[in-house]
Amino acid sequence: MKIPTTIITFPKLPIILFIFFSLFLSFSLLFFSTRSQTRIPPSSGLIIRPEYTSTSYETYLNRQLNKTLNPKLRQIWVTRDWTRKLHVFSLFFLSLQRAHLLSNQSRSLCIGARVGQEVAALKLIGVTDSVGIDLVPYPPLVVYGDFHSQPFDDESFDFEFSNVFDHALFPEKFVAEIERTLKVGGVCVLHVSISKRADKYSANDLFSVKPLMKLFKRSEVVHVKTIDGFGLDTEVAFRKKIK
Repeated sequence: MKIPTTIITFPKLPIILFIFFSLFLSFSLLFFSTRSQTRIPPSSGLIIRPEYTSTSYETYLNRQLNKTLNPKLRQIWVTRDWTRKLHVFSLFFLSLQRAHLLSNQSRSLCIGARVGQEVAALKLIGVTDSVGIDLVPYPPLVVYGDFHSQPFDDESFDFEFSNVFDHALFPEKFVAEIERTLKVGGVCVLHVSISKRADKYSANDLFSVKPLMKLFKRSEVVHVKTIDGFGLDTEVAFRKKIK
């Protein structure tokens, strides 16, 4: 007796749909993973990075020190980086002198100065009464100081400069300390990054200059200009208003 054989055939449509769905899912995952790496600017224009929102201040400081105390970085800062940064900082400060925002008589402070290239640049162009602060001192150019609580009296400086605003865990305290130690009529110049997120040690991200302007309660904006400053793209200058 011949046993009948049955040939089972699967419909072609479900296979096509399965392949289509698999491809769609793959592209969707790729799309959303790419989007997750691109920060969408929040409405506030300034955010604290998620990894810092629930951390202790001690943990934050230790993370910043991981960069500042890195022996390879420190060796680079005082050797091959030194001459280049000294030259670029000198050009920035000479431009501020021409704009009458800095003079040789200005008592000046560089905030978050690490090994002090910006302090050395100020002294090089004639602003001799200059000093820097950092979590790790580098005498004689840089003394110990936390920019959230500067170790200076009120109205101590005519000029303050910083390119480490993005490292501030408490931006309002960072700015409040500048305005506290800056003399009336004194100038503060900040170099910040608006267009890109570069430093993995940064504690905040700034998406426009507007929130920065709002933090300066006792100062007025002098100018905002595009620069090319070691990964930073915007210079904002403020002058402390008369009481």
